[in-house]
Amino acid sequence: MRILIGDDHPLVQAALRSALSAVLPDLDVIACQSLDEAIGVLTAQSGEIDLILWDLTMPGIQGFAALFILSAQLPTVPVAIISARQDATTIRRAIAYGASGYIPKSLGLPEMAEAITRILTGEIWMPPNVGGRGSIQSADVELAARMASLSAQQLRILAMIVEGKLNKQIAGELDIAEQTVKGHVSTILRKLGVGSRTQAAVLAERLSFGQPNAT
Repeated sequence: MRILIGDDHPLVQAALRSALSAVLPDLDVIACQSLDEAIGVLTAQSGEIDLILWDLTMPGIQGFAALFILSAQLPTVPVAIISARQDATTIRRAIAYGASGYIPKSLGLPEMAEAITRILTGEIWMPPNVGGRGSIQSADVELAARMASLSAQQLRILAMIVEGKLNKQIAGELDIAEQTVKGHVSTILRKLGVGSRTQAAVLAERLSFGQPNAT
């Protein structure tokens, strides 16, 4: 069993390792502190990761953007959110957007271990006091489906568009040709049904592709 943890706080990583080792002693835990690092691991170990645990706030990518990107990168691997944010709306949105679970960082280690174990068995887990998908707007669910139609690379480019980066800057950071970026941007606009980068950024912000107050 191999689990990738995306969290840039060493104490949280240590707590997760402790919780997991209590129930899965033969577990191999891989800790990553950025999306780029995680994608590198996923690329190198494709087919060997059984679960991804991801914080909502990570260097270079915040909000639900990483959930969409990771799901596109490895669609058969469950991605669960682990966050200090515990409001019902955020939890329900995460599940509606495809997360396999939502684990508050305030959970005790036994409860955290149980939650992770249940997610590994294929269950969708979230705190019992939340219940259901609640008041997620149908427009957001439909928009999430459009976001899910984008490739992992296109989602990363969209996140950079939200940050206000130009094609040249995006090309440099992703180490691809500027013309390739332009092609991806055209595809992003078409799939999202918008006519400009600004409109695409506004839609993405609706799904918290920007910087929500999450930790």
